[in-house]
Amino acid sequence: MDEILIKGGVPLNGEVKISGAKNAALPMLAATLLAGGAFTFENVPALKDIETIGHLLADLGADVCSEPGTIRIDTSGVNRHEAPYDLVRKMRASVLVLGPLLARLKRARVSLPGGCAIGARPINMHLEGLSRLGAEIKLEHGYVEASADKLVGAEIFFDIPTVTGTENLMTAAVLAEGTTVLRNAAREPEIVALADMLNRMGADVRDAGSPVITIQGVNALKPVSSRIIPDRIEAGTYMIAAALTGGSILLTDAEPDHLKPVIHKLREAGVSVSINDRGIEVRGNGPVKSVDIKTLPYPGFPTDMQAQFMVLMSVSSGLSIISETVFENRFIHVSELRRMGADITISGNHAMIKGAARLSGAPVMATDLRASASLVLAGLVADGTTRISRIYHLDRGYESMEEKFSRLGACIERVAAG
Repeated sequence: MDEILIKGGVPLNGEVKISGAKNAALPMLAATLLAGGAFTFENVPALKDIETIGHLLADLGADVCSEPGTIRIDTSGVNRHEAPYDLVRKMRASVLVLGPLLARLKRARVSLPGGCAIGARPINMHLEGLSRLGAEIKLEHGYVEASADKLVGAEIFFDIPTVTGTENLMTAAVLAEGTTVLRNAAREPEIVALADMLNRMGADVRDAGSPVITIQGVNALKPVSSRIIPDRIEAGTYMIAAALTGGSILLTDAEPDHLKPVIHKLREAGVSVSINDRGIEVRGNGPVKSVDIKTLPYPGFPTDMQAQFMVLMSVSSGLSIISETVFENRFIHVSELRRMGADITISGNHAMIKGAARLSGAPVMATDLRASASLVLAGLVADGTTRISRIYHLDRGYESMEEKFSRLGACIERVAAG
């Protein structure tokens, strides 16, 4: 198993190209199940999760062909309706095939995804919504079994905004009879990207990106070509890297409109962020000011940026408070940051961070995807050497992270575990 080795204290400078967003690609790839034919996707990141959903689509009968940056999927041969445990257990987003399979084949059998390191993340709202559309839902032997002679539009209210729930219900409703209204829907850019793809396929999805999405069912859809939007979380991670190391990084292929809360908080912390026709330029300007953040569903501050921002606050000039309102266990990276000298106190869903003059390199262990990124960031600014184990989490969500940081001047390498 590989590890990442970092010698910190080097300012990062240069350009970094932001990859396509995994969280946009996964639901779009799953949506190919809605129609038979040949789909093409560009700007696809080379990640483990993308590989996993490709294996799942192939297992369902699709022909999947991958090359750098591009995936071609022919769904003409899709004839199986079961997503088995051995594939779903590798990635909870596999549950995104539930809606499309039910809409096209009138039945689906998908292994329950279970929990993950950052919380339980149940799919009850997915199932309640599908039931409202007329599906019969059974939970047996660790699987969701859904069937329907036909799906009929309905009004569905989410107790809390759910990204994958909104995506699953959107893809089920596009082939339902009549009108479906999703209330308190998730508003993320990835939702808008999926809706755009569905509409180009012939669907009628309106007001995606707002709390109320209206879907008029159609009889059939057609395959299309799509380009994956930039990864706003990867972009935010490199923005914080520039601020941490006192360097200057130009992010190309990033979308500033998707990063407004991150940009706002960085500027509040005294970091220079400028937007021009080449991209987003971030420069560290000396001491970082302490600021408070509260994670919220989009368009609030993203929970997927909380761990990275905590590292920045760990070397700030004062006291800051981070409140996590989205996931119940998303402070599990704190113990590892403490090993590197961070002064962090946890009380419920609040973290109080007292800025330190420096962090110190240490052997640490990654616990989830964004926690892994936070440890890399901490290693980049820490004195001495940091060794990060269990980096397979990083490979699920960051394309070639060590190579990109190395090109920016970081002393970072992937090594075999000793």
